[in-house]
Amino acid sequence: MSEETPLLAGGSPYDRFSRPEKRLFVAIVAWTALLPLFVSGSFVPSIPQIASDLHTTASVISLAVSMAVLATAIGSLSSASYSTFYGRRPIYIFCLPFLCVGSFGVGLSTTVPELLFWRFTQALGASCGWSLGAAVIGDLYKLEERGTALGVYYGMAMLGPALAPLCGGELSANLKTCFNLPLDVGLAAHYSSWRHMQYIIGLSGVIAFLAVLVLLPETMHLGTSGIEKLKRATGSSRRLFWINPLASLGLLRSPNLLAASITGTTALITDFVLLLPLAYTIGQRYGISNEALIGACFLPSGLGNMVGGVFSGRLSDYMVKKWRKRRGGEWVPEDRLRAAIFSSAVLVPASVLCSGLVVQFVGGTLGLVLSLLCLFFNGMAVSYHQSLPLLLADEKYCDDQLVSVLSTISAYAVDILHHRSAEAVAASKSTHRRLKSDVRLTSGLRALFLAFGSAAIMPLMQSIGPLATDAIAAGLAWLSFIALVATIKYGDRMRAWIDVGYSTAEENS
Repeated sequence: MSEETPLLAGGSPYDRFSRPEKRLFVAIVAWTALLPLFVSGSFVPSIPQIASDLHTTASVISLAVSMAVLATAIGSLSSASYSTFYGRRPIYIFCLPFLCVGSFGVGLSTTVPELLFWRFTQALGASCGWSLGAAVIGDLYKLEERGTALGVYYGMAMLGPALAPLCGGELSANLKTCFNLPLDVGLAAHYSSWRHMQYIIGLSGVIAFLAVLVLLPETMHLGTSGIEKLKRATGSSRRLFWINPLASLGLLRSPNLLAASITGTTALITDFVLLLPLAYTIGQRYGISNEALIGACFLPSGLGNMVGGVFSGRLSDYMVKKWRKRRGGEWVPEDRLRAAIFSSAVLVPASVLCSGLVVQFVGGTLGLVLSLLCLFFNGMAVSYHQSLPLLLADEKYCDDQLVSVLSTISAYAVDILHHRSAEAVAASKSTHRRLKSDVRLTSGLRALFLAFGSAAIMPLMQSIGPLATDAIAAGLAWLSFIALVATIKYGDRMRAWIDVGYSTAEENS
């Protein structure tokens, strides 16, 4: 199979691939989306060791996290813009080598500037995994199936938050034993183990690159790419073009997409507030110094992401079908957001606020258990913001909060701007992450905000403490809930204010 695989003659563009082929493609793009989460998740638990190895402070090494988030924003916006013009497959093939080279570079770094440069390169290459993965699914699945497919995609990808910190921490503590390194070789052998995790990520990137090269065809609908339209209009055979990566941000003139992006961003901020300083909050509060155990503390959040991602997608599709049937077949894009109401109002802010209260006032085993439960519910809440509409349809799934929020918002972005879904998701992800071009828009915007926000978390935590920091994050989440409700209630009027080329029901069928 190649990128030249044609559409079925006379058929729907969503019927050109068989179900087994679609599942294979979802698995491949989920693998590419898993890698960015390992890039970030395996790094955070090792920050104290990296700081010691490079003879600096944890606050300085935390800048590498901010650099990675900034690179993700730039990469999401760029890959989204170029994939809308050239197609999904060429951008995967171009970006993934940067992930591989950057990973090996991080592992070989001996100074802070080297570490920051290679982390930026690594994250830049990995960024295509999130924005393009959602766009590919938008290419493959029609409106009523998209949420379910996105849920499966996010559920698979969210293995990263569950496993990456554990792998990173475990390797940092025990890999020297696996490689039979002598104990008397000193600090270098102990701290070199975090480097091995980077080499493993690099090799995984090579596998992803080969899978895309051999198995993934071009999924973009025939005749819809920018270069095909340009050739038809001008007859030009030119193949190289400069595309402004920030052009996707113009989609944020849409108040609907901006509000959805802000909601997703604030959900992720609560996630960062809980996870980034985890070694210094839960770790110090409950006397956990072993790297493997600190990594294991990330598991509840990752498990919540997985559970929320799988079920929230199905629920959001259910909400679209349910409300469309109520209106006699009329489709309103904002129906997909209804599943996010409970998660945005309760699960996201309450989980982060309760975590601050527990760390501040509850010690011992009980405090540790409650803190881990807060991480689980927060992870589910992010999932809700990805596919919120689904979750609200069935209250028994309301635990999967965080992933639900993000998947719902990504699906909503794809619905309203299907022809530019990758850019929409990228723009939103610059703040937060539409399926095709719109998906990249949401991603880029979210990442831009997170790049600055994540850099402020550690200093804020040190100056005002965990409880006050968590309370600020919860307050932002409640403010974003107001924006979400306004979008659901007045979405049609908001779309009428500024038309950025919204999709119709026919374009999503």
